[in-house]
This record gives sequence, C-alpha cells and structure tokens, in this order.
Amino acid sequence: MSVTLLDNRALRAEAAIEPDPVPTGEVTKETQIIAIYGKGGSGKSFALANLSYMMAQQGKRVLLIGCDPKSDTTSLLFGGKACPTIIETSSRKKAAGDEVRIEDVCFQRDGVFAMELGGPEVGRGCGGRGIIHGFELLEKLGFHDWGFDYVLLDFLGDVVCGGFGLPIARDMCQKVIVVGSNDLQSLYVANNVCSAVEYFRKLGGNVGVAGMLINKDDGTGEAAAFAAAVGIPVLCAIPADEDIRRKSANYQIIGTPGDRWGPMFEGLSANVATAPPVRPTPLTQDQLLGLFKSDQVGGGVVLMPATQADMRGATYVEKPTLEVIYDAV
Repeated sequence: MSVTLLDNRALRAEAAIEPDPVPTGEVTKETQIIAIYGKGGSGKSFALANLSYMMAQQGKRVLLIGCDPKSDTTSLLFGGKACPTIIETSSRKKAAGDEVRIEDVCFQRDGVFAMELGGPEVGRGCGGRGIIHGFELLEKLGFHDWGFDYVLLDFLGDVVCGGFGLPIARDMCQKVIVVGSNDLQSLYVANNVCSAVEYFRKLGGNVGVAGMLINKDDGTGEAAAFAAAVGIPVLCAIPADEDIRRKSANYQIIGTPGDRWGPMFEGLSANVATAPPVRPTPLTQDQLLGLFKSDQVGGGVVLMPATQADMRGATYVEKPTLEVIYDAV
C-alpha cells in the first residue's frame, strides 16, 4: 500500500510571502463604533434617536443600528413608523430566491441613516443568534467599507445571551455607553455591562466604557453615585420632565438645534465624541445596594435557608444513604 504525501512546496511558497506593511501614514478617516447598553425601558432608544439626529445636524455622518429584538430603536426617528428588519427581510428574500440589498433594510431621515437587525418571533428562535446573523449579513453588505463618522449600536443590556455581548466580546466597538436611571434595576444592568467589559479586558479585549447617560433624572443622585463608584464619567443627565415625556410619547425629536432641549443634546454629542474608553471597576451586589437607602431596597431582609421539612410541608426524617463511600488510597 502506497501513501501519497501532499507536496508542501506550494505551502512553503505561500508562507514565504511577506504580509502587507502596516500603514504608518496619517489617519484621515476613523469611524467611532459605539455600543449603547441599557435596561429595557431605560430610555436608551429615545436618547439614541435624539443623539443621532443632533450629530447629523452638526454635519456628521451617522448610522444608527437597532440591535434590540423589539425593533423599536428607529421608531422615534421615523415618527412611529416600523422599519423593515434585516432578519425579516433576509428570510423573505431568501424564500423568494433573492439577495438582500442595502436599500431593502437601511433608511434615512435628515442625514441619519438607520436600520433594525430585528429578531425571531416569540418562541421561534434565539434573539442573540439573530443578532449574530444580522451582523454577518451586514458584513456581506459592506459594513466595513461604509464611510460614517459614528455608528451607534442600540443593545439590550439585561439579556446575557452571547449575541448581545458581541461588540464587547469581539472588539466590534471602541467604547461602550451605559444608560440608567436612579433605580436599582437599571443600575444593576449597567453594573453587569461594566462587569462584562472588565471580564473581556482581562482576556485581552480593548473595549472600555466611555461613560454613563442618566435618563429620567429626578435628582436623587443614585445613578451619579454609581458612575463615580465604578469610575466612569456622566456624559449627560436628561431630566424627568413632563415636556420630554409627552414629546417622546408622540414620537417627536427634541435633539434639534434651536429646540428647548437642543443644548443638552449638543453637549451630549460633544461628550460622546471625546470621552475616552476607560476600564471600569464593577460593584458587588452589596456595594450596589449601598447606593440606596436601606428602606428603599429592603436592607433589613435576611436570607433564611429552607429545609427539607419546609419544602415538603411536613416532618422530615433523614434516611441513611445507600451511596458507597470508598476509603482514600
């Protein structure tokens, strides 16, 4: 029996080819890819729609990508109209034997380009896998060749599935912004995001947290205290104002030059552009609870272990085990 060995001369010749030199000239174009994380209902989509609109009015090229399965990131930007999602469009086009084109999934308003990744219907797939599939399709559409100043990614922060951590885990963005309010649940999510950033930094990642955006700020100070404790700056504090609530509910953009709230979003735009990514110091659960008054978060609650009798609702007598225990050799 004869064995034919592969000729490795071609492989050696390929290995001998030097790679292209690393560019050393002046950087003339650099896109900032920023992932914004927050608890569902924290107002991150509201803030992002207004931020992206303000940036566009300042002459920046901005792409807003909704990465929340609810597909509501672009609703405010487009006056309540539903934007066809990439996942939905891809499935429909594939069934018809067609290819997805950029004009099928990306739309614009007053200089802001926006799209929704979308997700599967309830009970019919994994939302995180949908995110991964969506970005794979964006790469096929030329994502890395697009010429934007800012790409803003709107991510759900209270889901730990791997797909939602993609920008942090794979260095797909330069920095992260967390959105939260003066409540324990939103700060819990913000702290989890900081923990994820720190975890991947230890594994050699480069993503950092640029800061925190406080939404619905009622002045009680817990969110600002959290930002100071983890070592990140507050980029903007959007007040809990009735005018903002009403206009947001009516799908009105308030981040426009000349509007009452315009200067606030101009400041946010400047801070987002210049804030460097930093390595946060996540809090423990007790440290997080310590930001609030004990009577507000159940500080007097004590964990009481349950017994077998408690679980059965009757007296329980422990029986000898039949497990064979061998002496250590």
